[in-house]
Amino acid sequence: MANLNRSNFPVERRIGASAPDATGIVHLGIGQFHRAHAAVNTALAMAEAGGDWGIVGVANRSRRIIDPMLNQDFIYSILQLSPEGTDVQLVDVHRRLFVAAEQPVEVLAAIADPNHKIVTLTITEKGYNKDGVTGHLMTDSAEIAPGLAGPDGAKAPLAQLAWGLVKRSQESKAPVTVLSCDNMQSAGNTTKAMVTEFLQAAGVDDNTMSWIAENVSFPNAMVDRIVPGTTEQTKAQVEQILGLRDEAPVPAEAFTMWVLEDHFKAGRPAWQAAPGVTFSDEVEQYELVKLRLLNGSHSLISYLGGLSNSPTIPSARDKEFVAKSVHAAIYNEFLPSIELPHGFDADAYVAQLFHRWQNHALGDKTARVGSDGSAKLLQRIPEPALRLLNMGQMPNEMALTAASWIACVAPPAGFDPGEIAAEMEEPQRENLAKATAGAKNTHEHVEKIMTGGFFPTELGEHAEFTDRVAELLDIIVTDGVEAAANNALGE
Repeated sequence: MANLNRSNFPVERRIGASAPDATGIVHLGIGQFHRAHAAVNTALAMAEAGGDWGIVGVANRSRRIIDPMLNQDFIYSILQLSPEGTDVQLVDVHRRLFVAAEQPVEVLAAIADPNHKIVTLTITEKGYNKDGVTGHLMTDSAEIAPGLAGPDGAKAPLAQLAWGLVKRSQESKAPVTVLSCDNMQSAGNTTKAMVTEFLQAAGVDDNTMSWIAENVSFPNAMVDRIVPGTTEQTKAQVEQILGLRDEAPVPAEAFTMWVLEDHFKAGRPAWQAAPGVTFSDEVEQYELVKLRLLNGSHSLISYLGGLSNSPTIPSARDKEFVAKSVHAAIYNEFLPSIELPHGFDADAYVAQLFHRWQNHALGDKTARVGSDGSAKLLQRIPEPALRLLNMGQMPNEMALTAASWIACVAPPAGFDPGEIAAEMEEPQRENLAKATAGAKNTHEHVEKIMTGGFFPTELGEHAEFTDRVAELLDIIVTDGVEAAANNALGE
């Protein structure tokens, strides 16, 4: 079977337009989500209004995506999977690709290049190195600390972004926009704060700091599309439909959404032409809707699913106790904690979520969704939980989420959560094990986590919440996760 490349790709399957050779966007963290979301919307924008919006894609260390895309003349496919059917579409917007660990000079030069008007990021929540308890940059982290000495030591994307902006301030002084496309509350504000704290810790002079404050914008944005990992099955499905071999396809659901603040210092693509893209002054409300209703529920599904031997999100969602738990979490704890955007139909959105979670064709892996919980849950549990606790009520579903996460990635001695939980990537797994070492019982195990810097201090100070998490974890260990879920539901 011939490999996909520029000489043979079927133009009729192309999404939007191909980019010109000229590039206007640098993307840090090229992976699955960027290629199925911002890249797709940029192709659609150029089909509507043109523009020099080719993308320079930067991988941090891995060549897993870079090499296939180079071999395929930057072209790759989107395998769109839904209950209504399967389709393959092609994206052709990237024009240069770098690996930051191998080409750090080129990466900083790309960020500083005045022809590049926007720097986008998908570096995951943990890539910002924000301390979940203090809210400040973890300057002593292994990723951040080496870069504080200067650009030569910058290995992490955040550090390279910061030094790239310094270089820009010293050379062209051209204004630029930094646009985070990660799942974070106030993603733009967070990015700005972490970059600012990094440069302050690095001792950057006041003139440079003032230039960045005046010439770099950090708009907030909410992103949404479920994009699982690529498998050999993905490649086989693409090959069957396309008649060509693609070594870098991206599976994705049909649904897509992007809500952005229109604060761009040097122009932007006509993203509003793409279906699902909205420019709004209520981005933070949309972010909370997504982070809590979708992402918070997604986490709960993944941990309940991992503990009930459900390999995919749809197979977990199909279990009645999981569906009932998620419904209770949304309507009793998440929704009341959110000021909804004007005109937002919450019931329709929730119904759509349940439909998306039943997408067996997509088959999103439970372990993928449950990974990096220590970073994700900080944005999903504390505020809804504290709201109810401060009203004298128990947030049972938030307690169940915490208990099931602990059971999956930091289980009490003698409890085996199973293979799916073992596959979940957890950057704090070792620290959690150290923190809980020597715990005499389940309650002490939970207390060491709740007060050990993994959750905000204020939440850890609510002994009644710790008691409830410990109670539910005890039930998981002794009677199983379904019994714990039913207990949380009051059944």
